[in-house]
Parts: sequence; structure tokens; C-alpha cells
Amino acid sequence: MDDNNKSNRGSYLAIGISLGSAFGIIFKNLPLGLSLGIIFGVLASGSNSDE
Repeated sequence: MDDNNKSNRGSYLAIGISLGSAFGIIFKNLPLGLSLGIIFGVLASGSNSDE
């Protein structure tokens, strides 16, 4: 069960980075977009844990 949870965490982080880089490109501020994407990805993976 831990392998599935780790996979979900990685997925949320990847989605966060992807969305953050997209918004960073749109708003012409890539470092801020990536930072926010990483933060939201980590928060989403942490809030979805069943521990």
C-alpha cells in the first residue's frame, strides 16, 4: 500500500510543476510559477495521505 501512496505523491508533484510552469510562462514569471507549482503539489500530496 505504501508504493501506491508514493506514486500518488509523485503524481501530484508532477502535476503541480506542470501547472506552475504553464502559469509561469503565461504570466512571464517562470520562477514564481514553478515555486507555486511545487508548493501546491506538495500540499496536495500531503493532504491526500491516509496515514
